[in-house]
Order: sequence, then structure tokens, then C-alpha cells
Amino acid sequence: MLLPPPDLIGLMAVLVLAGIVMWDAVWLLRQTRLVPELGPAPGGYAWSSGGAEEAIRHWGNLFSMAAMLVLPWGFIRMSDTSVMWAVLWDVLLLLHLVGLLVPKRYAVTRTHLIADGQRYAWERLKLADRQPRRRIMLLRRGWGVFGPLPIAAEANELTTVRAWIAAGLLGGESWSLMLEEE
Repeated sequence: MLLPPPDLIGLMAVLVLAGIVMWDAVWLLRQTRLVPELGPAPGGYAWSSGGAEEAIRHWGNLFSMAAMLVLPWGFIRMSDTSVMWAVLWDVLLLLHLVGLLVPKRYAVTRTHLIADGQRYAWERLKLADRQPRRRIMLLRRGWGVFGPLPIAAEANELTTVRAWIAAGLLGGESWSLMLEEE
């Protein structure tokens, strides 16, 4: 069986990971433009998380990345791949890991949830049946196993954020009541 040279495979893996890191960085930078101010806003509510909340939000991803940092080193000698590709892989993964831990901005409006620099229409979201204690777990309809959308908030705002998200999902009268309370 003909396989491409190991260094070509290393280059392709690093390029794919670089694309993912850049893609996530664009969305991370976009969040400040989408959510410029925090707190009650006309027609909604905006909040931010801290690094600790983002670590809780992404705990599974963080453990996966730890494994992905180590994994290439076991195959370098067997595959005769240049160490340079494993080093670049680890640098890119560490950048991605930092991006996951950076505090994020979120917002709810009558029609959308804004998270990770993207807008999610309420009709495309639902609450997960089992809710974690220190974050909010939404599911994206039609995404199957790729559907979880965890939402972080500082502990003192979590109750408020849960109420706004519930109002957004229920819409109509619930949303009007939230606006009246503010």
C-alpha cells in the first residue's frame, strides 16, 4: 500500500489544526463586536464568564487536548516523522487550549442566544434533560452527538442567566416578563 511520506502527513495534520485554531480565533475576536456591553440591554441580557467557568465549561475538551498533546510523540520514531511537526502540533494545541480558557461574552435576545461569537436561534436549541450544577447545557437540534452547547457564567450570575435562557426558549409571555423585571 502506498502511503504519503510521514512528513507530508505531519504537514497536513498541522495545517488542519492551524485552520481550526484560526477559525476559533476569528470567532473569539468576533464576540466583543457581537456583545459590546454587559448587563441588561435593550431587549435582552449580556454577561461574561471567567477563566474558571470556561475551564468547567470545557473540562472534557481540556482532557482530550492533554491526550492529543502527548499522542504524536509516541509515533514519531516508529513513523520516522520529523520532530518539528510534533512541536508545531503541540504549540497549536496549546494556543487552542488558551483560547478555550479565555473569558467569553454571551448574550440573549428575544430571537437568539449569542455564544462563542455566533448566533443561535432559540428554535434550534433546547435544554438538556440533565443540567449540570455549575454551567448550563443546551443542545443544538439536529446535531446529534455534536450538539452539546455548554454555557458558562460566573456563579453570582448563573441563576439570572438560567432564567433569561429559559425565557428565550419559551418565548412570548416569558420573555415579556423578563423584560418587565429589568
